[in-house]
Amino acid sequence: MSWNRSARDDVQQTESVRLPYTDRAEAGRVLAERLAPMGLEGAAVLALPRGGVPVGHEIARRLGSPLEVLVTRKIGYPPQPELGVGAIAEGGSPVFDAGLLRRLGLREGDLEATVAAERAELGRRVEAYRRGRPLPETAGRPVIVVDDGLATGGTARAAVRALRERGPSRLVLAVPVGAAETVHGLEAEVDDMVVPAAPWEFRAVGQWYRDFEQLTDDDVIAWLDRAARDRETG
Repeated sequence: MSWNRSARDDVQQTESVRLPYTDRAEAGRVLAERLAPMGLEGAAVLALPRGGVPVGHEIARRLGSPLEVLVTRKIGYPPQPELGVGAIAEGGSPVFDAGLLRRLGLREGDLEATVAAERAELGRRVEAYRRGRPLPETAGRPVIVVDDGLATGGTARAAVRALRERGPSRLVLAVPVGAAETVHGLEAEVDDMVVPAAPWEFRAVGQWYRDFEQLTDDDVIAWLDRAARDRETG
């Protein structure tokens, strides 16, 4: 893995990094510099929308790789939808937080309607973002999964598990900042993890950015189009 404990007790990091990041683009450039020496040129860069896309754009540009999205959706607790009890990624099965389900007195089968609704929304976003493009071929090649931060890590876990089934030669999770406990919990899911900062005291991803504007579907499409133009112009 690409990170370890720093001299500060409250943050784990690979090396000095100034927090908060200015914005997602700066965070992407920080990640790109750490990924560049890892022999990943030409890897598929798959960003989790919406926030992971501008981060992934900087990585794809630095590595000379194509940028694409891997769409995920949180599975919420029906009486309190903002409470995530699981997540689903395109091409994968739902991944649930078993401990949380037990505490809530739920079984996976109780969430069938919620999962079906999230699958439908996932499909809508795939169509909106990729407009008929398939996911890039990932079998036998390196794949970098990118997001703008890890809080509980549910969507990232669903994403890397779905991709593992597609047979990448090397699966890398690259995130500018993540809760230390979450980062620890995801280490076994990937071949390499690049997380420049992993604070123990972690309230929300947005606290680690000066500019953390909410992105729209149109923003995601614009970033993907920009990445495609960058590749065309070299």
